[in-house]
Amino acid sequence: MAKTERTAAVLVAAGRGLRAGAGGPKQYRMIGGVPVIYRAMESFSRHADVFAVQPVVNPDDSAMFTAAVSGLRHEPPTSGGATRQASVLAGLEALAKHKPDIVLIHDAARPFVSRPLISRAIEAASRTGAAIPAVPVTDTIKLTGDGGNVEGTPDRARLRIAQTPQSFRYDVILEAHRRAAKEGRCDFTDDAAIAEWAGLTVATFEGDVANMKLTTPEDFVREEARLAAELGDIRTGTGYDVHAFGDGDHVMLCGVRVAHTKGFLAHSDGDVGLHALVDAILGALADGDIGSHFPPSDAKWKGASSDQFLKYAIERVTQRGGRVANLEVTMICERPKIGPLRDTMRARIAEISGVDISRVAVKATTSERLGFTGREEGIAATASATIRLPFTEKNWSV
Repeated sequence: MAKTERTAAVLVAAGRGLRAGAGGPKQYRMIGGVPVIYRAMESFSRHADVFAVQPVVNPDDSAMFTAAVSGLRHEPPTSGGATRQASVLAGLEALAKHKPDIVLIHDAARPFVSRPLISRAIEAASRTGAAIPAVPVTDTIKLTGDGGNVEGTPDRARLRIAQTPQSFRYDVILEAHRRAAKEGRCDFTDDAAIAEWAGLTVATFEGDVANMKLTTPEDFVREEARLAAELGDIRTGTGYDVHAFGDGDHVMLCGVRVAHTKGFLAHSDGDVGLHALVDAILGALADGDIGSHFPPSDAKWKGASSDQFLKYAIERVTQRGGRVANLEVTMICERPKIGPLRDTMRARIAEISGVDISRVAVKATTSERLGFTGREEGIAATASATIRLPFTEKNWSV
């Protein structure tokens, strides 16, 4: 691919996903502890050769979308249409101001798209102008009539399962979509079909059997089981943090502002609970500690909110293809009393980290009036984190 060519992506996420059953639009459900749409978008957002990711969403889902893809690079979402075809056209039009050379069109219901697959899509579009990822059919396929009787057996050697991202020269596929809309053709099931109708030759490139589309409830069950089986490298880390009291009228504990007669003496907001959790997660990853990633000597962390530290640690897990299994914090203090705020703190940690609240525990104890916590000179916190990572050749050893 020429260095001057610029690649953008359209992420189609405006559908309702009714065949997936109850639980809201399937692109916002969790799979492997991560929103489907986050997984689908992440590989594009982090790909060095994709300069813009254009989401297409239902306007009613704006809040869910923002929460689900927090931290990922993307263009402001545009509103989708009544059909997938209309939504793709909306995404293509939204990219017009960027004038990309190549565009990749991907369904948000395919959360397991890999970066190598994206690279193959870019190369194929640059070389051919229109190309789709395809997987050979391994089962024998039968053609049936209205009564269900077999009418024919096509040669499976010539059959392929089409996937996304489908890749095209941007100006060519935009013109094809505009022409189809103008002529009232709204019955195409994918972008390759529109390209074929417009007279383009559509090439194929190697797809990925793991790049499954989530359509039915059974798809979610199957893929959850597959992910759980793959994430067999179970790691546990521990963390500890302490901060002394100073002047103030509140303290931050586990992401919650708690009224108190004193404040923390700290470089950031002094949230001992979140700091201990960050160290526990980094410890499970064997990835240093909070001070090595957010050094107190760096002025930009002065007064910083600690939720960003926890989000960063969670992202380090996600980047490794892992998931958080459990988070636990124990506060050691005489005051303030943690019990009445326990569930609020659990909910806040769950919100920041993107895990279910059932996987978050917050506990508290005193030191029986002994030591600096007993004298109410400060607060300490311990934490543990259990994460699951995929096995690799590097970590497969016991």
